[in-house]
Amino acid sequence: MKLWKKILIVFVCLLLLIQIPFIYRRYELGRLSENIKRLNSEKEENPLITGFDEYKGVIHVHTSLGGHSTGSFEELIPASQDLDFVLMTEHTSALFDTSAQTLKGQYGRTLFVNGQEVDTASGDRFLLIPGHSDSFKDAKLQTDAFIEKYKAQERLILVAYPERLKSLQADFDGIEVFSLNTNAKKMNPFTFFFDALWSFRCCDRLLLSKYFMRPDSNLKLADELARKKKLTIFAGTDAHSNIGFHLLGDDAGNKLFYLKFDPYERIFSLMRNHVLIRKGEPLNEQTLLQAVKDGKLYVCVDVWGDPKGFSFTANDEKTMGDEILIGQEPISLKVSSPLEGQIKIFRNGEKIFETFGKYAEFQATERGAYRVEIYLSSLGLTQMPWIISNPIYIR
Repeated sequence: MKLWKKILIVFVCLLLLIQIPFIYRRYELGRLSENIKRLNSEKEENPLITGFDEYKGVIHVHTSLGGHSTGSFEELIPASQDLDFVLMTEHTSALFDTSAQTLKGQYGRTLFVNGQEVDTASGDRFLLIPGHSDSFKDAKLQTDAFIEKYKAQERLILVAYPERLKSLQADFDGIEVFSLNTNAKKMNPFTFFFDALWSFRCCDRLLLSKYFMRPDSNLKLADELARKKKLTIFAGTDAHSNIGFHLLGDDAGNKLFYLKFDPYERIFSLMRNHVLIRKGEPLNEQTLLQAVKDGKLYVCVDVWGDPKGFSFTANDEKTMGDEILIGQEPISLKVSSPLEGQIKIFRNGEKIFETFGKYAEFQATERGAYRVEIYLSSLGLTQMPWIISNPIYIR
């Protein structure tokens, strides 16, 4: 046998051997899908506090309007109809006001709010919601001046890309502790290519979620900041709908064999923010942004399970984002989960309690910012919390 044939046979054998872990991963994802269905069939809704209605949605979304994206309104609106709200965050432009041109108001069942993503001269990046026609030129302002101007207008100011945040003492409203876009950039392209080859067609959403990792550094930063001030932690999709490839195409958008990995519908199904608004109040721009500012919000990997029924309370009367004064008696913190999982309670970022089940209670005797993480450990999903709550502040 000629040498080149031997080399070819060895190469083919090695290629086949390399596929074994990815074939097994495909099998594991199939099992995980069935186990998720089983676990969710046992779901119980037993919230501890019932004075709120819950709305699900996404924060940090772009279209081609602001550049860096190929997404259109025609693609975005149908993809959002499973959501109650979408907070748009278009990039700014020197030529026109992107916040005035993007989606605002009700489209179908979904409420859109017209925000923008803005850098400051201090090197910080914020999501300004709603946006403003001055946002492009105001990028020349230092962070404190930028925040002072838009706080006076009662606009929501949220930190994006906290790993680059320099103005730690600035008076922003919240911090993006998890970003789907940032997490995707950490994925090994070689591993993901073969994973996608075997599993993307049948288990695309589950496959992507298996690459989620707990945002340790961002949560640590948020916990440190929450010791001194109230702030909201949230997840950002940073959706651009621009990752994929095609063989041929033209400026009219006609493409041959076009494969897009991050269409809005797929990205919106992975992780969402669940916002609580008091019963009797409508979902509108004002009530939504106030609830986000107040920390009435928790983050969930929805592709793993429906979290409706989750609650975190203090003395049966306070919930996420609330403050409560400690006295001679301890504060009773209670957690209710619709799915059985590993429930962890943190105080100022330090884990102080852990149990397995659908319910947990802890008697808090110290001041601090207390929040909850729940892991679906029975499914082997321990690398990333299923739910991350906002804090309750005991003063």
